[in-house]
Amino acid sequence: MSVDDATKTTLERLEDQIGWYDRRSSSNQRMFKALKIIVIASGAVIPFLPSLPVPGSTAGALGVLIAVLEGVQQLNQYHENWISYRSTCEALRHEKFLYLAGAGPYAAAQNPTALLAETIESVVSREHAKWASGQERSDQTKKDDAGATPPR
Repeated sequence: MSVDDATKTTLERLEDQIGWYDRRSSSNQRMFKALKIIVIASGAVIPFLPSLPVPGSTAGALGVLIAVLEGVQQLNQYHENWISYRSTCEALRHEKFLYLAGAGPYAAAQNPTALLAETIESVVSREHAKWASGQERSDQTKKDDAGATPPR
């Protein structure tokens, strides 16, 4: 692979990863905020239901909705993913600008493109490891909760 091909391939990989993390961060942010708005609005309405001409089961239904939405948020980790993916996206952008400016570690590097490729993969690998660790903790918490003895 020529130097130009390596540079093109590395920059394409970088742009692909920036785009992926940007899209995923945005979608997780939207889901987190949408769920929270529904939970907040539902919780705020419950105290007023007795004064409104609505079926008595409406308050219970809103309570169930709140519990389900909080469970979905906990299961899918929208808030944590939003923050983590945004951080990774910005770290990749930071590396891109340093590389394009020939600044930071790229200024003195013998092969700046190879250093950029290594850095991209390092950032992405750290994010994946963090995600996998979070999944393992979540799975362990579920197992611990399932096996717990209820209080007496």
